[in-house]
Amino acid sequence: MEIGVVGKPNVGKSTFFAAATLVDVQIANYPFTTIEANIGVSYATAEHPCKELNCTPNPQNYQYKDGIALIPIKMIDVAGLVPGAHEGRGLGNKFLDDLRMASALIHVVDATGKTDAEGQPTDYHDPVEDIEFLEKEIDYWIYGILRKNWEKFAKRIKMQGLKLSKAIAEQLTGIGVSEDNVLDAMHRVNLSDDPTKWSDEELFNFVRELRKINKPIIIAANKADAADDEQIKRLIGEGEKRGYIVMPTSAAAELTLRKAAKAGYIDYIPGSGDFKILKPLNEKQKHGLELIREKVLNRFGSTGVQEVINRAVFELLQLIPVYPVEDEHKLTDQFGNVLPHVFLMKKGSTPRDLAFKVHTDLGRTFLYAINAKTHRRVGEDYELQFNDIIKIVAIAR
Repeated sequence: MEIGVVGKPNVGKSTFFAAATLVDVQIANYPFTTIEANIGVSYATAEHPCKELNCTPNPQNYQYKDGIALIPIKMIDVAGLVPGAHEGRGLGNKFLDDLRMASALIHVVDATGKTDAEGQPTDYHDPVEDIEFLEKEIDYWIYGILRKNWEKFAKRIKMQGLKLSKAIAEQLTGIGVSEDNVLDAMHRVNLSDDPTKWSDEELFNFVRELRKINKPIIIAANKADAADDEQIKRLIGEGEKRGYIVMPTSAAAELTLRKAAKAGYIDYIPGSGDFKILKPLNEKQKHGLELIREKVLNRFGSTGVQEVINRAVFELLQLIPVYPVEDEHKLTDQFGNVLPHVFLMKKGSTPRDLAFKVHTDLGRTFLYAINAKTHRRVGEDYELQFNDIIKIVAIAR
């Protein structure tokens, strides 16, 4: 799974990425600082099952701290997007190409309105317009892929009696579109099964719904500490009218806190509303951290960065953490490690889906599963729950 960090230039996009991943990236107060995509690992956080079950995990593929599981996700920071990107303006073609396989997008917006549509400093630019322009650029990008040779494509579908949803999914497989995505979008706009009868407007409406399904977006209202309450309130309200989750964030504050924690100066868990000083600080360091506490943590409850990531994973993508084990009594794998692995599964997934995720052969030979929390046997129709611990029982081969 990959989450893209997107937005116009100079809004703090790379700072958000650096705060989320602690990958060193070039950060500067001018447009197009990012040219090549930056790729790193961030973490979704959730209460670990061991906190409830009073066990001690032995982590291998993820981290664990103070009862919190840190579940790794891939994150990509791409070049800034400007109006007309789908036509190649700015670094538009590269931007869109870098986002092909993203499962969801974090759209970083300058909540202060101090950067114009091109990412240049200005007295005021309505950040709501940035939400709309990003939608438009991605919509036109996908539309351009489909619209090219559409008449010829549609006629072939009709003449050869091909399955429409499958054929469209194959056309868009390069951007991660599935047949289920296509079927869902077609249902939402109530389109004819005959693609030769689709108007340009209907095709565009279909693409817009497909984008909402295939590239869902959450808004990070960045630089929130420099915006007044009315600005934040309006941005949240206007975003929610368009169906978005909007979170006030301060990526710069989060980056400072995470770097201080990594250096051992403070004890700080991403997403928390405070920190504890561990080492003596000079006056400048102390003042900087106190400003973050006053202007960000006390005002918003957190920097917002971790909440954006968590809500993208758990709400936007509807994923849940599930822990497979070999021994349901000791909660261990075959090597005796306690809960060493975690998988993010789509809500509604079953134990057989988990078995396939662990290994294809395990899915094919699946018999049943055991819920380690209840010690009850569950079948392949059981719906996995948040933080389930599951033993897969399969036919021996």
